[in-house]
Amino acid sequence: MEAGTLSPIHISWAEALLRIAASMVLPLLIGLDRFLRRKPIDFRPFVVVSLAACSLSLTVLELAARAGGPELDPSPSRVFAGVITGIGFLGAGAMYREDSYVKGAGSAAAIWASGAIGLICGAGMLWLAGLLGGGVLLVLIASAPFTSRYDAN
Repeated sequence: MEAGTLSPIHISWAEALLRIAASMVLPLLIGLDRFLRRKPIDFRPFVVVSLAACSLSLTVLELAARAGGPELDPSPSRVFAGVITGIGFLGAGAMYREDSYVKGAGSAAAIWASGAIGLICGAGMLWLAGLLGGGVLLVLIASAPFTSRYDAN
């Protein structure tokens, strides 16, 4: 069996689990805000998107540690760009028009940010993921009085 098949090479199990946990908890808080205010996306996609993005980040790091030559170039920026593009399509599906208003833009942006949180957690910058998660949550909570007339009844 190849090295790294059943355990990480580049980072420790504790570090991997910490990154995975952060990628689950931070978007869960954002998703709970959306869920409690009855927005078009409940909390689950936020966590799933972030967890998958974190796992892809960890995969790129592990592939780089495993690669012994130029035949494999696991460029994180290319992986990140693909993930963020795909999450953009998911977020676009959360938006819809009702009368003269476009609803779901906040949830779409929040799910996109959750994907970014996952990528950042996977890259090991938990401090930055925490700042991003806190900032997104702050904006969503602080904007509630201004957007409440658009919320579901």
